[in-house]
Amino acid sequence: MRLSVIIVSYKVPHYLQLCLESVTRSLTGIDSEIIVVDNASEDDTLAMVKTAFPQVKCIANTRNVGFSKANNQGVALASGEYVCILNPDTMVSQSCFQEVLAFAENKENLGAVGVRLIDGTGNFLPESKRNLTTPKVSVQKLLGNSKSYYANNLDEAETGKVAILVGAFMFLKKQVYDEVGGFDELFFMYGEDIDLSYAITQKGYDNYYLGTTSVLHFKGESTVKDREYARRFYGAMRLFARKHFHNSKLIDLFLNFVTKSISYTYDKAKPVKKSNAGFAKQFWVSDASSLPEALKGKAAVLKWSELTDCYTVKWMSTRFIFDLQGSSTSQIIEIMQGLKNRQNTFRIRPSNCNFSCGSDSAAGRGEVEKWV
Repeated sequence: MRLSVIIVSYKVPHYLQLCLESVTRSLTGIDSEIIVVDNASEDDTLAMVKTAFPQVKCIANTRNVGFSKANNQGVALASGEYVCILNPDTMVSQSCFQEVLAFAENKENLGAVGVRLIDGTGNFLPESKRNLTTPKVSVQKLLGNSKSYYANNLDEAETGKVAILVGAFMFLKKQVYDEVGGFDELFFMYGEDIDLSYAITQKGYDNYYLGTTSVLHFKGESTVKDREYARRFYGAMRLFARKHFHNSKLIDLFLNFVTKSISYTYDKAKPVKKSNAGFAKQFWVSDASSLPEALKGKAAVLKWSELTDCYTVKWMSTRFIFDLQGSSTSQIIEIMQGLKNRQNTFRIRPSNCNFSCGSDSAAGRGEVEKWV
């Protein structure tokens, strides 16, 4: 078997359904498997997977064991030569895995491969490629200076070696994953991707950023950006510094102080607000299905051929609802990038479902809109 895709899920069944449909399409023609590890979501996640994707292997944890341990469980079950660690709130392009496999198989001394991640607004996520998080870089990041945190030597559309990749999409040989011991389970959430990336390079392998392949990541859907998030995120950076830079006691004390201070600047978790307003017109984009009953009078049908001029100023302040049943995931990702930064918002409906998924901010949670 060539590839095993590992997805750890936690209370995001709607986004997971969209993710699994996109992954299934992208794996067409590849000897592969999909493994979902659910961290005790206590919702209909497992039932949805078993019904809609019966070919997917499932591990049902009875408690939330964290991102690192759950991924290690999934990889232990994997049979593929390669494994891909993938977040549940992602949508991969139609050709994603073929492109990454072709790239990986032409590289010697390959560590991990990351791709160009975009958020729910179509904008590039800079954490797709990062520099080594040294104590100095950690302090600068904590104080709001991210210049040395991201690998800005590479343009978002370029390809090249990088030190650190993001755990939302990490593609590597299972043998390499096993050789470095997988994710360090001391990292419950956040920082584990930095640690794994560093461990891979310490073994002499090269990590690569592949800027020619884009993946949609509804960043923030699984996590509310509140005080608990700040505590875990910056605490993970401190843990990484303590683990790999032993002679930095003063830096450690400073990181601890700043971490506690910054966590109090975050608000407590707030209810997710629906973004019903903010767009002048709304379109249902599909070549295969008619307008859902619930959207009649609220949206107009738009064929894909009518979106070929997406780079013109014609499309502004518009809500686009992409019907995956009549659309290519590659089309959707390309159009979102073309229509970004013009007050446009985007939603995607998995095939034959009564809901759409989207996110209007990389810093906040996304929105699932259900139709009766």
